[in-house]
Amino acid sequence: MNKKGDHFLKEVTKHIKSKEARNLVATELEFHLKKAKKMWIEKGLCEAVAEDKAVEEMGNPIKLGQELNKLHKPKVDWLIIILLVTAMGIGFLPIVALGYTNHFLINKVIFVILGVAAAFGMMMIDYRKLERLGWLFYTIGVLILIMLSYFSTTAINGVPYIKIGSIKIESLMAVPFFFLAWASFFNNSRLKIWHLGIIYLFSLYLFLSIPNVSTTFIYIMMVFVMLWWSLLGKKKTLIITVVPICLIIIGGLFFWSSAKEYQIARILGFLNPESYANGSGYMYLRLKELMSSARWFGTSGNKEFIQAAHTDFVFASLTYYYGYLLALILVFILSLFVARMIAITYKINGHYGKLLLVGGMTLFVVQFIYNVGMILGLLPITSISLPFISYGLMPTLFNAFLMGIVLSVYRRKNLKSSSFI
Repeated sequence: MNKKGDHFLKEVTKHIKSKEARNLVATELEFHLKKAKKMWIEKGLCEAVAEDKAVEEMGNPIKLGQELNKLHKPKVDWLIIILLVTAMGIGFLPIVALGYTNHFLINKVIFVILGVAAAFGMMMIDYRKLERLGWLFYTIGVLILIMLSYFSTTAINGVPYIKIGSIKIESLMAVPFFFLAWASFFNNSRLKIWHLGIIYLFSLYLFLSIPNVSTTFIYIMMVFVMLWWSLLGKKKTLIITVVPICLIIIGGLFFWSSAKEYQIARILGFLNPESYANGSGYMYLRLKELMSSARWFGTSGNKEFIQAAHTDFVFASLTYYYGYLLALILVFILSLFVARMIAITYKINGHYGKLLLVGGMTLFVVQFIYNVGMILGLLPITSISLPFISYGLMPTLFNAFLMGIVLSVYRRKNLKSSSFI
């Protein structure tokens, strides 16, 4: 490029505020200038004159720069941000209702601040740069699970975790890294089916060795939903989906034939809680009683104690203390998250961005539907948090990270890379 060409590029790009868009536009314009220059050279013009002609064809650099700035301007999804702030605000209500005005309330404030920081931090990161780091993310996820499998010294209800100061590292912490890894893997057409099978089975083995049923379930659902958006093709995807389902059915039959008495009792307690009212069916009946005793604006008079009212059973406590109206509002707000993510997915052209949105939406939806479903007695009780409402640092950061990814993809939806880049 001669001085006139360089001056033209600088004049155009100085009107573009976004650094990411500026680099993209500069590369794109340089390509078009070289293409036009080559055409004029083929027509018999010398190199200097050909470049001048190419620059003239591009038009007014100031006007072009202003138009490209509008086209490539990073977007902020204010609806997601409003929903995020609203949901986190509602998350304080169980703490207030239970009278936790001491360290629980202070911790909740800290969790929310860290969650908001995580969401906005991820929004500012260019998600496209994460695609080439798939193996690094996979390795980090594997290392976290190995640490939990072999070096954890503490366990709650049989689920191990590592405590560093006041921070608890659980298997849920590995899921975001595997989420980013699978988005990269499924967008890589060079990876063979057997490659994907090996890395999936190895990661699944690590999740099962911990063990944490709820986190493993979330992970499995995420991978298989993202699989249907991969570059493998529908036929291969169908085969990969059907085979594990058959294996799960066979494994379920084997488990039932060799299960211990207390394991069978848990399943029967879910299927028929009245017959196991003094054992595994007690919590199902208790939740049913709490939900049925709630009113539109909450229960009046003496309020009963609710186990895990601010964590796993937070939806039941919110309904019981504040009423059906708040419960419906909460379901509506969380459903708006899902609807918005679906809408953004159809606005994104890049396949990697779509994979991130689909995977993030799956992780969010599984938590949302399962938590509400188990409170209503439709699903077995397990330790799955309600996004942004349940108390805890890891669940808050986990879901804030997912929304940060959504905001990052939406922010750059107008930054379209051309095929020559």
